[in-house]
This record gives sequence, structure tokens and C-alpha cells, in this order.
Amino acid sequence: MSGRKDLPASPFAGLGGTLDTGLTRGLARITTTAMGPYQSAVVRIGFSLTWLLFLLREWPHRAELYGPDAVWTWDMAQRLMADNGSGAFSALMWTNSQVWFEVVYVGAIIASALLLVGWRTRTSSVLFMIGVLSLQNRSIFMGDGGDNVIHLMVIYLVLTRCGQVWSLDKRRAERTPTRKPTGKADPDPTGVVLWSGLGAALVLVTLLGKLGWGWALIFWGLWLAQAAWWAVRRYAPGEPSTVLDVLANLAHNGGMLVIVVEVCLIYATAGWYKIQGSRWQDGTALYYPLHLDDFTPWPALSHALASAGLIVMVITYGTVIVQVAFPFTLFNRRVKNVLLVAMIIEHASIAILLGLPFFSLAMIAADAVFLPTNFLRWVGSRIAGLVPGALRAGTRQDRDLDQEPTDGGGAAGGPTGRGPTIGRPAAEPQLAHGERGGAGDGYRV
Repeated sequence: MSGRKDLPASPFAGLGGTLDTGLTRGLARITTTAMGPYQSAVVRIGFSLTWLLFLLREWPHRAELYGPDAVWTWDMAQRLMADNGSGAFSALMWTNSQVWFEVVYVGAIIASALLLVGWRTRTSSVLFMIGVLSLQNRSIFMGDGGDNVIHLMVIYLVLTRCGQVWSLDKRRAERTPTRKPTGKADPDPTGVVLWSGLGAALVLVTLLGKLGWGWALIFWGLWLAQAAWWAVRRYAPGEPSTVLDVLANLAHNGGMLVIVVEVCLIYATAGWYKIQGSRWQDGTALYYPLHLDDFTPWPALSHALASAGLIVMVITYGTVIVQVAFPFTLFNRRVKNVLLVAMIIEHASIAILLGLPFFSLAMIAADAVFLPTNFLRWVGSRIAGLVPGALRAGTRQDRDLDQEPTDGGGAAGGPTGRGPTIGRPAAEPQLAHGERGGAGDGYRV
């Protein structure tokens, strides 16, 4: 028989081309798009609001918590930071002056408010980080667990373009063209003045030797990056501007990924440590905090709940199951959303029953990174309807997104919660200096 029988096609034929196409599309998405615009915005709003409310509530007691009258004295804080060699940053450690403490505390309030409304988010996020680190590292024992989450997230927020929606930056970008007829970016005099003033302050602090080399490198790097961004967009709006935009997208997407991983680690470690505790194993762990005087703002309610043995057991076991299982549900939209609602309800209950509102707000703000984009846009449109004009910029972008093709998914949740991709956002605002906007105890940066 001279004829040759043709062999069947390999099931792997074309697989290389498919993988190559998928990698190309994925690389294009993470370099050309600042993913999760709504998730980053709600994280920005959540953490800035939590810290702002905390600072305002503790205003009468600020000197006892972080000032010269603190139980954890300035000398003790200085010795601790010198002995552990951690290089922790705190502007309050530059001097023990009462005036300087008031300046830092008020400055932290102002920075929180500016980040909350999204004014010059690139700059206000750095000032927000300085305020949080300065106060928390001054008195490291004054937190309730939520401070650790805020401590970490403020650093990651600096990397993100968290002013793409629901911000004054977005409103300003819509009212002012980002490009002149010549193709050059608007000079942005306000941003230049802000950048110059902060640069002068950075020069003074550096010359006085108040910054360690590590933090000096970080702050000078951020300051010079802003200058390079403004100069390139102003005088070289072509390919150099595109390259910087790609780098900014990579930083944003990397920062969002770190936030997602951090939240998963918090829940995973909390859940697995609970499993090892005998009280969590026998279902009675919730009973004990409900009888602590320091954690019972509503004693009658707490004692009534503690007396219901079946409910205590169900909540105890349910807490462990939700925390351990949540990281494994991120690729299943429906299950993830159900557990997300359960965790938000859990934190709201902690705020009411145990009297820990700021811990709960911090955790809910962290959970918000997993909220589906469709839900966030719906909430934004409802709020915009209640407050006319307040969120008009965000709702206009909603319409733009509806008219553009999307691939679904946001930062670990996306518009439909199906994966780590999102639709292409509208053009971002000019922020300060002409740029485009876009958990264990004891660990300090």
C-alpha cells in the first residue's frame, strides 16, 4: 500500500498562537489602562474618611495620644525608633514642640480632607501618607487593629491613580482642556506653585538632617518624578509622554494588585490563626468579648446576644469559615460577592457591638477593592441624584464607559466582578504639576 494515512491534527495545534495573543492583550491592558478606577476611588475615599473622622473625634485628646502630653513620651518613642533600627518615619520626632505637633495634626486633617474630595490626588496622597505615618509611628500603641490596615494602605495609595473618578481633579479636567491647540499640556500654574513650595520644604528638611537616607530617597524621587512628568507633558507630548503614561499605569496596577493581595493575606492569616485557638474551635470565642466592659458600648444588647448560645456558635464558626474561604473565592463572582457582603455585615456588627467604629470602617474600606464596578457606578449615580452636581463628573464618565467596549472585571472584582480586568476609563485629570491622575501588630514602615 503506497498511500499514506494522514495523522489527526494535534489537540495542541494553535495553542502557542493563542497563548501569545492572550499575553499580548494582557500586557497591552496593564500598560495602557489604569485598572479599577472605581475601586481605587472608593478605597481612597474610605481610608481618607476613616482617618479624618478619627482625627476629628480625638481632637480633644490629641495631646494625650500623640503630643507632648502622651503617656508614650517623646523620649520613649525616640529611643524605640533608634533601638529597633526600623527607619520608621515620623515628622513628630523632629522636635518635641507643642506648636510643631499642632501643625502636624492640623496638616494631617487637611491632607485627609483634600484626598477625600480628590484635590491634586498625587500630591495629597503623599501628604496623607506623611500625616498617617507621623502620628501612628509617634505612639505605636494607640491603635485598635484598624490602624495597621490604614498604615499599609496609605503607602500603596501613593502608587495609584485614585482620582480618575469621583474627584475634584476629574471635574477640573472636564472643565479645562488637557491639551492646547499646539498639542502641549496646560501649564497648570497651581500645580507648579504647589510643587515649588513642597520642594522648598523638602530642601530645608534635608539640609537640617531630619530625613534618613531611605525616606530622603523616596521623597526626592517622588518630587523629581513630578517635575519630569510636568516637563515631558508640557514640552514633549509625544512618545516620551506615552512612555511615562505606561510607567504610571504599571505603578497603579501594581499598587492595586498589592492592595488586593494584602487584604487576602489579612483575612487568610486571621482565619488560620483563629482555627488554632481552642475557643474558636469549640464555638465560644464570641462569648467573651461580649462581656468585656471596654468592648460593650451597649451592655444590654451584648449580653442578650451572648446568652443565645446557638447564635454565638454560628457567628463564631461563620467568621472563621468566611475569613479562610474568601481568598479562594475571588475567581467566582457570585460566591465572592456573597462572602463580601457577609464580611461587611460582620465589620458593621463589630462597630456596633464592640465599639470599634474606626477599625470597622478601615476594614470595610479595604473590602471595597473587591466591589463590582457596576455596583459602584450605581451607587455613585444614586448619590449624584441626591446631591445635584456633586458627582456629575463621575456620572458623565459612567456614560462614557457604557459607550466603550469593555472586557469585564476590575481590580479583583471589576465591573462584573469576573476577573482582574476592567474597561478602558476616560481620560484622567491633570493633577499637581501636570501629571495625569489617575497587618500584624508591631510592623512599621
